[in-house]
Amino acid sequence: MAERKSALTETKQSARKPSAARTSAKVWTEEERAAIQESARERRVASRRDPGHERAEGERDVLAKIAEMPEPDRALAERVNAIVTASAPSLVPRTYYGMPAYARDGKVICFFQAASKFKVRYATFGFQPDANLTDGNMWPVAFALTKLTPADEAKIATLVKKAVS
Repeated sequence: MAERKSALTETKQSARKPSAARTSAKVWTEEERAAIQESARERRVASRRDPGHERAEGERDVLAKIAEMPEPDRALAERVNAIVTASAPSLVPRTYYGMPAYARDGKVICFFQAASKFKVRYATFGFQPDANLTDGNMWPVAFALTKLTPADEAKIATLVKKAVS
């Protein structure tokens, strides 16, 4: 009888599913953790900013982040920055998870994400839900970038103008 009870106890214990904390010590990648920490830092800094200096300080932060990027991300980010600021001068530059972004009324409208940020093969130019891009039941909100042609630049400019309209 003792043997049978021992076997049943063993079966019950082995049938239990391990908790998520025990099976996966790393829920986030190092890159994701760094981005989350960067976002928290950005929020702390933004909360202390004088609204009158928000644009200048945000632009300084964006240009500093672009300067830190390796090539070809830096070249793409410089072009995207120039296109967005020319197409929608009302957007305020700021950083968003450590990447260049452009906001209206404190809400990010569009952003650039370097390929090197998460070690992927392409950079991303994307839009947040407050961007006015609704077009039917389905529309794109992010674009992979490997290089920018004049046609690509024109498309980005058109999308940014629509996003802020």
